[in-house]
Amino acid sequence: MSQRALIAGDFLSLLDEHKLPPFRHELSGAAPVQTQATTVFAFHFADGILMAGDRRATAGNVIVTDRVDKVIEIDATSLLAIAGVPATAFEMARVLQTSFEYYRRSQLQALSLPAKVRALARLLRDNLPMTMQGIGVVVPLFAGLDHSTSPASPRVYFYDPLGAQFQAVGYAASGSGSGTIRSILSFQEQHGKPRPSQMNLSQAVQFALRLLMTASEFDSATGGVNPATETFATLKVLKSTGVETISEEQQKQFLKS
Repeated sequence: MSQRALIAGDFLSLLDEHKLPPFRHELSGAAPVQTQATTVFAFHFADGILMAGDRRATAGNVIVTDRVDKVIEIDATSLLAIAGVPATAFEMARVLQTSFEYYRRSQLQALSLPAKVRALARLLRDNLPMTMQGIGVVVPLFAGLDHSTSPASPRVYFYDPLGAQFQAVGYAASGSGSGTIRSILSFQEQHGKPRPSQMNLSQAVQFALRLLMTASEFDSATGGVNPATETFATLKVLKSTGVETISEEQQKQFLKS
């Protein structure tokens, strides 16, 4: 093991030194139609950040599955929401999980939020050859706790496919249904009562589920939510105390209340 990578606690540098890049960039002329995952979004509510995603994946005009989990817990204080090609996005999530855990174990402390944000940006930048070829494109969202404040403050970031990162003040969305969702979030934040940032957990979950229901009416690639068929979303909440998952049973109860 490289002494430099060990001292730095940088798992990605360790991969580079052993010529083991996390992604391969070869393009085959017989490449199949790509599977795409949409739609994801996140917004601040009174207790933290709610990150949500529908569960549909498509390949062209074909629905591949309605059981994809697009919001992934990277560690106890970090969430990743994927929009784009799941194969690439899931690999990014696995690399991040390993990298954060490698740093924590080797340095005996957790990676800072700015370093986590840059780690995802680096993976997106390393994926640039596939992005430029039009394959393997990923446009994720990332949420984490900023421990420089007391108590720790949840932050949410969005990215472009080339790796540029931006902090979202109130909300962010990505994927084919994101236009509808951003429009509703913008209206609700400016004119709604309560505003998303003022909602309690029950109100935030109801609002998120209804956002997906609305997005699915205008975008066939968004699976939406349908309690009648037991089709719900992936919902996770990031608070100052860490990550919590909103189960399908809880979602059903929140919709009824």
